[in-house]
Amino acid sequence: MLDLPTIWFLLVGALLAGYAVLDGFDLGVGALHLLVRKDEHRRVLLNAIGPVWDGNEVWLVTGGGALFAAFPVAYATVFSGFYLAMILVLFALVFRAVAIEFRSKQEMGWWRQGWDVSFSAASIGSAFLFGVAFGNVIWGIPLDAAGEFRGTLLTLLHPFALLTGVTTVALFMMHGAIYLALKTEGELQTLVRGWIARTIIFFVICYGTTTMATLLYAPHMGEAIQRHPAFFALPLLTMLAVANVPREIHHGRDGRAFLSSTLAVLGLFALTGVGMYPNLVTALDPERSLTIYNAASSPRTLGIMLVMAAIGIPLVVAYTVSIYWIFRGKVRLDPSSY
Repeated sequence: MLDLPTIWFLLVGALLAGYAVLDGFDLGVGALHLLVRKDEHRRVLLNAIGPVWDGNEVWLVTGGGALFAAFPVAYATVFSGFYLAMILVLFALVFRAVAIEFRSKQEMGWWRQGWDVSFSAASIGSAFLFGVAFGNVIWGIPLDAAGEFRGTLLTLLHPFALLTGVTTVALFMMHGAIYLALKTEGELQTLVRGWIARTIIFFVICYGTTTMATLLYAPHMGEAIQRHPAFFALPLLTMLAVANVPREIHHGRDGRAFLSSTLAVLGLFALTGVGMYPNLVTALDPERSLTIYNAASSPRTLGIMLVMAAIGIPLVVAYTVSIYWIFRGKVRLDPSSY
């Protein structure tokens, strides 16, 4: 039977994976934003994510709240140790939202170009910093005997973390390009379809390099697969999902291509979770790692929060589904558009 810490490990992972899937594509749209030149096309890209981007970030807030409630020690270590990096992420997310809202308030070219650059830079920066954070959690960080981070921002910017940051940007760009193929039409859709193959190649190169680096320098991530060969299905299915994207795009099945991209993101998240379990924060000294057991709240707290999660998570899912259903279909500009 699964114990409460394991259940909460799965729940927090599911919420963060949901954020990666949903906000991942709109961060990817932002990363691709400057590749189009026409003002009308840039407005279409903004309006493709305009109705959903703020709802997507609900998953990050919910995941952070779940981490705080279930694993307060890990939350305290990560958010205090990565404080400057987290502030930069929040600044990028806030600035990105401001750029979306302010960009079309004036018609001057310099005004719109400035906000376009801000929107794209903030999107790339957010995705990159998220990837750097995951890279450090996988690689390990310096913790003292009290479980407190001992280092600076530069400590977090080592080659492996930078590699995972670039890989995350590549993944989100691929995911965003596929989403845009689903939401656009005509000349812009033709342009977007040309991006998909390039972003897939970019991601596959980054993913292959990151995988080799992980096997060489973070071999603990592969121990679970060695102990339980059934988990080998995760990387296999992830690669098949990525490989299926160009096939579906070739046949004009954009919805299926987006589903394949979504499965690839979920597969990578699941693979990371399997490799980390039961660690939440890996320390350079394995004896000081924070696990789901030594960083968890009391069993009573976990039990009460599980009841709250059983009520709250379906509401978040229902809200997300309703928003995407309401704003389904191709993007067409009107006087109320961004």
